[in-house]
Amino acid sequence: MSTPLVVFGEDWGAHPSSTQHIIRCLMQERDVVWVNSIGLRRPKVSMSDIGRVFKKGFSALSSNKGVQATVTPQAVVCPLVIPVPKNTLERNFNRISLGCKIRQALSKFPAERPILWTSLPTAVDFLGCSNERAVVYYCGDDFSGLAGVDHAQVTEAEQRLVERADLILAASKCLANKFPKSKTVHLPHGVDVDLFSSPSPRPADLPMDHPVAGFYGSISDWLDVELLGQVAKALPEWRFVFIGNIRTDVSSLMRRDNVRFLGPKPHHELPGYAQNWTVSLLPFRDNAQIRACNPLKLREYLSTGTPIVSTNFPALDNYRDLISVADEPIGFAQAISNVLKHPDTSHTKRFECVAKETWKNRAQAVSSLLSAL
Repeated sequence: MSTPLVVFGEDWGAHPSSTQHIIRCLMQERDVVWVNSIGLRRPKVSMSDIGRVFKKGFSALSSNKGVQATVTPQAVVCPLVIPVPKNTLERNFNRISLGCKIRQALSKFPAERPILWTSLPTAVDFLGCSNERAVVYYCGDDFSGLAGVDHAQVTEAEQRLVERADLILAASKCLANKFPKSKTVHLPHGVDVDLFSSPSPRPADLPMDHPVAGFYGSISDWLDVELLGQVAKALPEWRFVFIGNIRTDVSSLMRRDNVRFLGPKPHHELPGYAQNWTVSLLPFRDNAQIRACNPLKLREYLSTGTPIVSTNFPALDNYRDLISVADEPIGFAQAISNVLKHPDTSHTKRFECVAKETWKNRAQAVSSLLSAL
């Protein structure tokens, strides 16, 4: 086996992030200790945050001395830490609490010093706890513009992490441009081509009697709800379907008869929706976060071959001839309507353009970079 990895990411299995896709592939050649989320902000006095705090605490205390053995990864560490610590006392508590659990998990593996991989800037406080030989920062988001983040502290943490990282992997060119060129590599997201291109049956809750425009993912502030409302009004014969957790005000959309919210779905069920609705949507606002993003669903949509209508953002650059782009409601609605008016001659081209952009290929590139550290 190659050098083991200690990975700081979101909670394992919570959602199929780019980090989890890459690490799953790397597990074939490396032992992995996965550290569940240490947070990007302080909890608020709200039912959702209070519930999450209790859940995290229960996971940390009820696991087998803090480590849950799994088939993949080899160990999952449930941290009992203070999110985004504000003073030395809190930082020291976190280092002692989590450091012990990480070292205990590593004791099961050969004595070789691990590589520490983090997708969270706040993990900078734990550098050294693993006696790591190198540090990799995988940056998939512009944290300075990400909603629900303690921006000041996370930005400061990222600056410290960038200074100490031996390798920085950036999911978009915009993100890569923020970091030192000498140690930064642009690593675009991949896609599970087999999952999204293999024919899937039409889900029972997908409307049958009308053309369907669909979106899946987090229904958050980055969606242009105002644009979607005007488009839904302009196309009463269409059904607009949204899959995912709702984290922003969509009351204006819920009032429309031709809009459906189906709730979150397991990742493996998403191809059935994206293959069988009429057009896939990427209706994002124009802001710093979207300009820096490289959404997973872009390549997943392309893998299905289904027509795509999107607002304009940089991640589309390599695929613009295969996607209809419009920023205004009239143009966006017209692009959706055109899917029915004109034969789709690009179905195969959409699939072919991402056929080699698999997570396996991305992981192979990462493996070579890790071996050079």
